[in-house]
Amino acid sequence: MKLLRYRSREGTRPGLLDSSGAIRDLSAHIPDITGPVLDDATLARLAALDSATLPVVEGTPDLESCVGQVGKFLGIGLNYTDHAEEMGMALPEHPILFLKAASSIAGANDDVILPRGSVAADWEVELGVVIGTAAKYVSEEQALDHVAGYCVINDVSERDFQTKLTGQWTKGKSCDTFGPIGPWLVTRDEVPDPQNLWLTCDVNGERRQTGSTSRMVFTVAQIISHLSQLMTLHPGDVIATGTPPGVGMGAKPEPDYLKPGDVMRLEIEGLGVQIQRVRADEE
Repeated sequence: MKLLRYRSREGTRPGLLDSSGAIRDLSAHIPDITGPVLDDATLARLAALDSATLPVVEGTPDLESCVGQVGKFLGIGLNYTDHAEEMGMALPEHPILFLKAASSIAGANDDVILPRGSVAADWEVELGVVIGTAAKYVSEEQALDHVAGYCVINDVSERDFQTKLTGQWTKGKSCDTFGPIGPWLVTRDEVPDPQNLWLTCDVNGERRQTGSTSRMVFTVAQIISHLSQLMTLHPGDVIATGTPPGVGMGAKPEPDYLKPGDVMRLEIEGLGVQIQRVRADEE
């Protein structure tokens, strides 16, 4: 099941993508796609609906992030062996954790806006994990049972803010629009092995990132288990699980960063496509 949130005259509404690619309105069945509706029972109830009986959403509405009211937006750094190699950094002993502000979240196809002073904005295609049921002190064997589904995330990063502004990575990860999520949330029953997915990112039509989640240092299950030892993961929390090689910071002979007018296209096998245009903040 592919769940999504779309913009209408009445505001943000929940929907699903049917087998023909049409968007169907779910607002008669749930108020929104947020933590409280991501438990297994509610997802099973939605999956049992006959999509042909749901209202078709006409036209091509703009999409919001595929999950709303996110409590925690967590990021994992240096989590691909080949990405660590391109950055010349040792593999971490434990998952590297940083936070992205919830205010960075954007729709999959919204513009990415470069903040004032930005000179080193970078792209990062990542597998996103959305928590469905609360996880605390869970084992690796139990971890995936707490997942509602998976999605595409662009962990846009301002490298100067991240590395030169004295503080944590969060500074370079949390700018407005730096967290496109979606286009849809694919429920876990449709992703039998999250460690066997291809990821790509193109910038201006040029392939920059190609990777496989099989190259993760820490698997999705290991990440969830580890984080659950430190904090309760709540329904609707989102985890960005790291990026494969090909980021602008690692380009040779010198880094290559985003500029106004650039277009990014990100895709994860079975999880959909994001397309974002880059523009400068005009405020």
